[in-house]
Amino acid sequence: MSFFNELANQYIDGEWRTGTGSWDIIDFNPYNGEKLAAITVATAQEVDEAYRAAERAQRVWATTNPYERRLVLERALRITEERTEDIIGAINDELGGTRLKAEFEIGCAKDFLREAIQQAVRPEGRILPSPVDGKENRVYRLPVGVIGVISPFNFPFLVTMKSVAPALALGNAVVIKPNQNAPVVGGGLIAKIFEDAGLPAGLLNVLVTDIAEIGDALIAHPVPKVISFAGSDRVGRHVGATAGGLFKRTILELSGNSALVVLDDADIDYAVDAAVFSRFVYQGQVCMAANRILVDRSLAPEFTEKFIAKVAALRTGDPRDPETQIGPVINTFQADALTALVDQAVAEGATALVRGGTRGNLVEPTVLAGLPDDSPLLAQEIFGPVALLMTFDGEEEAVRIANDTPYGLSGAVHTRNAERGVRFAQRIVTGMFHVNDSTIADDPMVAFGGEKLSGAGRLNGDATVEAFTTQKWISIQHGRTEFSL
Repeated sequence: MSFFNELANQYIDGEWRTGTGSWDIIDFNPYNGEKLAAITVATAQEVDEAYRAAERAQRVWATTNPYERRLVLERALRITEERTEDIIGAINDELGGTRLKAEFEIGCAKDFLREAIQQAVRPEGRILPSPVDGKENRVYRLPVGVIGVISPFNFPFLVTMKSVAPALALGNAVVIKPNQNAPVVGGGLIAKIFEDAGLPAGLLNVLVTDIAEIGDALIAHPVPKVISFAGSDRVGRHVGATAGGLFKRTILELSGNSALVVLDDADIDYAVDAAVFSRFVYQGQVCMAANRILVDRSLAPEFTEKFIAKVAALRTGDPRDPETQIGPVINTFQADALTALVDQAVAEGATALVRGGTRGNLVEPTVLAGLPDDSPLLAQEIFGPVALLMTFDGEEEAVRIANDTPYGLSGAVHTRNAERGVRFAQRIVTGMFHVNDSTIADDPMVAFGGEKLSGAGRLNGDATVEAFTTQKWISIQHGRTEFSL
């Protein structure tokens, strides 16, 4: 409890302080309902204070030797490694994540910190030729300034870190607004790591608040030049429209409805393992999760039997128990919504091959088959442990079904012929697609992002450098230009 109370605060200009709003956000443990902390919300005034502090600090940080910036990132990585067990406990308690989920998230976050260490010294300028005699063209790559980061509840440590670490490495300052369900893991915990790593005050700020208190102040404020948002497409649409109207750059990582496709020559046992992981890791609360599992009809009987057996054996319970594979969903609203969704599907004619019960926020896995082609469930994101099992006849139908969604984030295909898999992947309208693997993957070197309603822009590797820097052209005339009117 003291751990959460220490970090469950606003962090503005290097100071931990209580918000001045008129109400509190209560941070609950989704498994047992324990109150972890109460955080008085930040107001629009504090949003302004955080952005102004970031703006001041960034001017100095941008001129700091990139090797010095890199040292801060190196210390942040060491601190993260030293505090791994504390972070795992926080993910267990605040997010309801199992140990496997926590280790996966922290491992990825460490990889992104390692990449950010390199990014600190990676940006390169260019000297370009000119058709004008005597002219030298220099193109400098500079930090954009201040970045607003709005992070989700499901992988808040990772998703926040993958924007924060490179942004700082590249000479920017950051203001984070963590999700209300993850104010410590997605906010305070990260601020504390960088504070202890010696990051100068003002460069990283955390605002725990809500749109009901601040409206669009976080997005519309004149200081931030880039807004990095991860969350639902509904909210992302508003973020994009508001920021775009003010000529701000946006990186939007939004909802998904990924398909995991099992072709007629797939390794069935391996595909089953990949499908179970892709659908049920962290209770299915993952934007890249395989909502739809598509199986060639010739393999459907064997695949279905093995898939159902593996799903039915998943253990639901306390996320702190190392034997638990399915922990609680994030809150009661989500648990009730998932229960209603399954009831609706069955009423529409779907068959529940596995029908899990709901106990508080513990939602046991469900597998549905036989949904009508016009079922709205097939087109939407299901943020929970509910799998939709579908069959198809041949690749053409598989391509059609996989693309029949307004989303385009991730996906996977299983086949013994890797090049066949690549050809299939090229036909699916997504930002990412994986051959003989899970639908869930993130790599610090490879561009990450979606198509259609799954977002805009990319992060990771060179894409992050592009997102968080700008180019400036400076020309030098070594001779004399002839001017005439």
